[in-house]
Amino acid sequence: MQRVLDSGRLRGSTVLPIRGAGLVLERGGRRILDGIDIEVDGRGTLALMGPNGSGKSLLARTLAGLVAPSAGRVTWAGSAPDRRRATRIGFVFQRPVLLRRSALANVEYALAAAGVSRRERAEQARAALARARLGHLARAPARVLSGGEQQLLSIARALATAPDILVIDEPTANLDPSATRAIEGLIGEVRAEGMGVVLITHDPGQARRLADEVAFLYRGRIVERTQAARFLERPQSAQAQAFLRGEIVV
Repeated sequence: MQRVLDSGRLRGSTVLPIRGAGLVLERGGRRILDGIDIEVDGRGTLALMGPNGSGKSLLARTLAGLVAPSAGRVTWAGSAPDRRRATRIGFVFQRPVLLRRSALANVEYALAAAGVSRRERAEQARAALARARLGHLARAPARVLSGGEQQLLSIARALATAPDILVIDEPTANLDPSATRAIEGLIGEVRAEGMGVVLITHDPGQARRLADEVAFLYRGRIVERTQAARFLERPQSAQAQAFLRGEIVV
């Protein structure tokens, strides 16, 4: 896998740090993001937490250049986002978005989009699948894989292009413990190798296992951002305290 990482990092300049300044996002007359300032430097794992509807997923998509803010500005390494560097952010959606092709072909497609030569694609795609413990399913149609296998494939596809940072949205929602362990294991490996991760999660246990830092969102604003252990043990805001107690926060 090291060869994949090395060859990937030669293509295109970095996106880090990713910064959002005064980010506002309005949908249907509702302000979903409300003047957020945030920086992601790619060191360690930042967990975005908060109640449903707090803006976690849309903040991540805005930072990744998938959604344009209504106001404010996103920069990648000090300049405006651009398509050339888009593959430097590996984005994994909560619900896997897979092509009607084999698992191997799904990864090869991502590598082609990143500019990897046809000669190198198959080798790098197989390496990415092996890393996710999916090598034996290379020829299987992606859409007949189990939910956990599909999510692992989505992560493998995102990692195949050796991004600067992995952004992953609720990766284990509705999955069984075995699949959750496999996915968290892969995220943990990425983290240990020094790749930055932005993890959207509603699960304090998952944040405890994987996160270095937590940013807690409430009604489109970052209410607090601090080290994960400190947040989980001593949250400062009333909303975060209620959230961690398992209460419904509206």
